[in-house]
Formats: sequence, structure tokens, C-alpha cells
Amino acid sequence: MKALTWQGTGKVSVETVPDPKIQEPTDAIVRITSTAICGSDLHLYDVLGMFIDQGDILGHEPMGIVEEVGAEVRHIRPGDRVVIPFNISCGHCWMCTRGFFAQCETTQVRDQGKGASLFGYTKLYGQVPGGQAEYLRVPQAQFGPIKVPDGHPDERYLFLSDVLTTSWQAAQYADIRPGDTVFVTGLGPIGQMSARIARHLGAGRVIASDNVPERLAMAERHGIEVLDTSKIDDIPAAVLELTGGRGADGVIEAVGMEAHGSPLQAAAVKGTGLLPDALARKAIDTFGIDRTAALTDAFGAVRRAGTVSIIGVYGGQADPFPMMDLFDKGVTLRMGQAHVKRWADEILPLLTGDEDPLGVDDLVTHRLPLADAPHAYEMFKNKEDGCIKVVLKP
Repeated sequence: MKALTWQGTGKVSVETVPDPKIQEPTDAIVRITSTAICGSDLHLYDVLGMFIDQGDILGHEPMGIVEEVGAEVRHIRPGDRVVIPFNISCGHCWMCTRGFFAQCETTQVRDQGKGASLFGYTKLYGQVPGGQAEYLRVPQAQFGPIKVPDGHPDERYLFLSDVLTTSWQAAQYADIRPGDTVFVTGLGPIGQMSARIARHLGAGRVIASDNVPERLAMAERHGIEVLDTSKIDDIPAAVLELTGGRGADGVIEAVGMEAHGSPLQAAAVKGTGLLPDALARKAIDTFGIDRTAALTDAFGAVRRAGTVSIIGVYGGQADPFPMMDLFDKGVTLRMGQAHVKRWADEILPLLTGDEDPLGVDDLVTHRLPLADAPHAYEMFKNKEDGCIKVVLKP
């Protein structure tokens, strides 16, 4: 089969690799019909190469048609249309029975001190072959795959794999109450959907920041007030002004380590990626090299006794951390990888009808064949051609 493989920092290529096979009775093989590029994939592309091997298959936002199932897989069968959650969870361990699917104890990567295994995401998370490929072996398929109906194109359901469920968790973790003001840092795909979901969950006002014109325009189409960070130097001050000096009730930090405005930390991240793997891994684990501009904005914009929901991915230590200010303001912090299966049943009914209450149909900007994936990565990374979200078609 053809698959998108990592070949070195800033380099990916589509290669012919062996077809996946059933290895365990809880496996399934899925023929991929759509698979998206995530902002988290850019971390592998540019920064986290010390945790990935040449030839590893990337991708964690796939869906497709079931081709084969193992003997213990009973809730799906060949021919079913399914979305594959990005985290691999068993559904029956202590963590899973409490809804913490991203911390599944069956698939935890204990030798790396990490949570549940992820598709296409480095040795840190199990080095499981990813979904930017023609076929995918799905471990724990007795629980993971989400069966979806016909009647809509893939893109209506595809983002249950990550974007929608991650954004839903981000909004839930922001403790949104009817009429609240919510501030979202960053208007990439997660920020876009987090802002829309915040409105759906009852926020009276949603404000969001970014510096990419196409992202700002997309958010405005969905009733989001936008702050252009290329024109506004002090985003927290702007949020305070818009809220009468109080600040946002809830803040969703949807940027993470891709934050702009941290030139010294950005240089440290880039330099770390050039070190030998062993030294680079140690640096990321030890030193405060992550970019924290978005976090700083989030902490400054939240009101006293408010909540900050951190959904942007961080790959290293973040230092300095404003503990005195957070403690003084009484801020609640919630964060973590999305527990995909915890939220999927709530979201799916919003996708199946003729209406599109979450605006899912207005997210994908580019659809390309899998063969064009290297170009798509560069375009997405450099935010060229109005690129906000890419879907690849194997």
C-alpha cells in the first residue's frame, strides 16, 4: 500500500509499505477513504524528530470502510463506515470505565511515562503506524471505531477522530455557562471548532485571536469576535477592555507549542531539533523550551476565579510559569489529550441531520490526493493559499 512516511526533519514522502494485517483478535483493518493533517503533525515534521524513526507512518485523523475484523470485534463488521479515534483505548480498564480514555491503562506507554497510545505519533505514544495511508490496522477495535451512517460526505464525520471531540472537550473544560464570555487563543482548526462549540454550549460572547486573515474571516462567518494579533500588541488588555475590565469567564488555549511571539523559545525549540536524538530528548524533557506566548495571553485574559482550558499541544517544559498570578486570581486549569469516545455520542447526533449546527462543513479548505501529501504539509505549515485544514484522499 501507499503511505505518508517521515523521512527526516522537514521531510515526508509517500512510499510503498507492507499492507497491515490482523495481529490480535481485537484488531480491525480499515480501508482509509479520508485522512486529515493535524497541527500536531507539524510538531513531528519540524520539532520532535528525535522521537520518530525514518519510515514511520504519520497521521491520526482517519476514517474509512472496515475490510476485516478480528475474532473479538463484534460491534463493527466488514463494509461498515467508521471513524477512528486518534487515541487507542480498550474501553474496559480502570481509566476507561471512568471516561479517561486518553489515559487507557491497557495501551499506556509506560516506558515513556505517557498515556494511551496514539496513531502515528512517535515512540512517546507507542510508535503505532498512522492513518495517512491506504489501509490502517486498528488495535482495540472491539471498542475504538465509531460507526457512522451514510448520507453525508466524509468531512461531516471525519473530525470525530480528533478536531471535533478535542474541541468539545476544550469547551467543556472551560466550564461554560449560559451567557458567559469565552476567549479562544488561536484559530487553527481546533480554535475554530472550539469557538463554535462554545457558542453552541451557550456562551453569550466568544472572542478569539489569531494573525492569519483567512482564519479571522472564517471565525467571523460564525459570529466570533476576532482580535488580530498582528495589529494588537497586548491581547489580554484588549480582552479586558472588551469585558469591562473583568476578563473572560473561560479561556480556551488552542495554540500550544506553535505559539508566535516567543522568538527566544522558538529558537531554542528549533535548535533542539538539530541536536543528536539522545541530547534532544533530554533537552525537551528537562529544560523550559516550549513557547508560552499563547499561555501568557490565556492567563492574562481570564477573569479572577475563571477557568483556563488548555488543549493546545505542548512538547516540552514551559518556564517561567506565573504561579503567583494564577494563585492570586484563583484560576482553575484543566487540560489534556481529548477522551474521544467520552464525547463522540454527544456530538454524532449534531452531524447526522441536514442541518449543520456546529458549522463542520465550513472547515476544510483543501482536499488533495495522498500522493500530494508532502506539498500539503508545506502548504499547511506555511499557511499558504488560505490553508486552514487539509484532507487527504488515499
